[in-house]
Amino acid sequence: MGAYQLTGQRARQMRVVPAEVLKRLYARSDAKGFVQTGAHLGLLIAGGWLVLATRGTWWVAPALMLQAVFVNTLFGAMHESVHYGSFKTRWMADVLAFFSGAAILNNAGFYRHYHYAHHRYTQDPARDPELITSGTPRTWGNYLLRMSALPFLAIRMRDIFVFPFGGHGDVDYIHPSAWSEVGRWGRWLLVLYVALIAGSLLFESDVVLWVWFLPLLLGLPLLRLYLVCEHTLCPNSDDGFANTRTTLSNPIVRFLMWNLPYHAEHHLFPNIAFHHLPEAHRHLQKHLKFVAKSYVGVHREIIASFGRSFA
Repeated sequence: MGAYQLTGQRARQMRVVPAEVLKRLYARSDAKGFVQTGAHLGLLIAGGWLVLATRGTWWVAPALMLQAVFVNTLFGAMHESVHYGSFKTRWMADVLAFFSGAAILNNAGFYRHYHYAHHRYTQDPARDPELITSGTPRTWGNYLLRMSALPFLAIRMRDIFVFPFGGHGDVDYIHPSAWSEVGRWGRWLLVLYVALIAGSLLFESDVVLWVWFLPLLLGLPLLRLYLVCEHTLCPNSDDGFANTRTTLSNPIVRFLMWNLPYHAEHHLFPNIAFHHLPEAHRHLQKHLKFVAKSYVGVHREIIASFGRSFA
């Protein structure tokens, strides 16, 4: 996996899908976005009701874990929305990006620029922000720390309390012009969190704690387990067929994550709308180097790699 390699293959690889097919796959849909968003919102409401209905019994534990899945998979909604792929109407995508990001402690305005840098420099150790901030797990200690979500929480506290007031932390991988948007979204994020806390205190209610915050914290390691599979053990190269992994998993995971498990397809063609990614996979699957059947299988590979030399 060594030094980053520039292969020059990207433009040729993008011609694998015919132009007339790509034109159709690039089409966004407000209707598809509403159905997906509405279904996920319905699951969140049902999960929250289940948590509240089971408080005081042992059934609250599985109810909380179910809601943890529903809350943390809002990452898929945020991710698709910062690409403006969740809705054809851009302001709708921005609204969904803000609230789904807020639900998982993300300033989606910052994530948009962070994520664009990740796409531009995928698997470049010097410039890919995912590698800069997280790195590749090489040992059990490194792996368990990352899966605990403690580093994630530390970074999110920076985003929440530093960015709204003009601070940049140690971030040098997004364009200077992006910081005005990052600060603006950060201030609205603080307003939302303060409103939730104030409302809970005013009405002496712990509903927000039970239906959102506790499930969020419980599920953060699940999201880490999911995200680490996207590029780990893929080569440090601009070869789009090899530097990203697609994990087929099952229809439930693909639905909750807005088809993001088709991750190599997304990286090759980030403008393909979420509802067209399964079709994109049919065009690209024979070219992809890393297509896994399950996330469990990928983690077995990651754990088996501990101690192996990557030079």
